Amino acid sequence: MVKRALRFGRLQRLASRARNHEWEAGFTLVEMLVVIAIIGLVVGLVGPRVLNYLSESKVKAAKIQIESFSAALDLYYLDNGAYPGTGDGLTALVERPPAALAWNGPYLKTGSVPVDPWGHPYVYKVPGDHAPYEIDSYGAGGAGNSQSLIRSASR
Repeated sequence: MVKRALRFGRLQRLASRARNHEWEAGFTLVEMLVVIAIIGLVVGLVGPRVLNYLSESKVKAAKIQIESFSAALDLYYLDNGAYPGTGDGLTALVERPPAALAWNGPYLKTGSVPVDPWGHPYVYKVPGDHAPYEIDSYGAGGAGNSQSLIRSASR
């Protein structure tokens, strides 16, 4: 009986301790607001840098694609003696145009001409203003936005 009373007393003490500390089980509103404020500060400081890196990577990707088009156009030129006309465009690198005599394509590994990283088609012009051809991407603004123009290297 004494052992039973000791056990019962011990259980009562544990239960009373649990009741006394119930309010410590969760977070207060102030603690939650502090954590949200800290997360907001981190996002406010880091977010613009991440977005800047994203826009820089799109520009680099467009330049790499333009270089790939340039290499494919040079192969087309070696086979046919001329660059594809503006009317044929860059699709002449994946589909044989009617004017091509010795077309050994496709000159691009993909089955179609990819669009720029912003989802706009590349602008191909023959003859170019400063080179035999020009390949341009107008960036996020699309056609007519000369502020974000990405142009093929002049030859």
